[in-house]
Amino acid sequence: MSALDVEDFIQQNRAVADQVETFRGYWESEKHWQARREFILRNISEYDQEQLDHLLSLSMVWANNVFLGCRYSTELLEKVKEMAEGIVVEDAPVFKTRDEIMKKQQGR
Repeated sequence: MSALDVEDFIQQNRAVADQVETFRGYWESEKHWQARREFILRNISEYDQEQLDHLLSLSMVWANNVFLGCRYSTELLEKVKEMAEGIVVEDAPVFKTRDEIMKKQQGR
């Protein structure tokens, strides 16, 4: 689902789109929210109402990894990356681990 597809989905499914808008955290920038909203909209049809908290948790894991560099188990990251496949985040930050930084410092 591309950004254009997301907009089409929103137009055709206004009730779902309105519900998803209530999930935005007050701390989320527009850029952060647009990406996380797309993640939720792409995957919401796979989750029952009772499982919605699980989807929202996965969306936060994905967003925290992309925007904040948070690390999670390999299995969890593989799952959310698969769920987010095709979502384009412009100018996403690039994070380096302490080991990567130290290795670069030693190479000087």
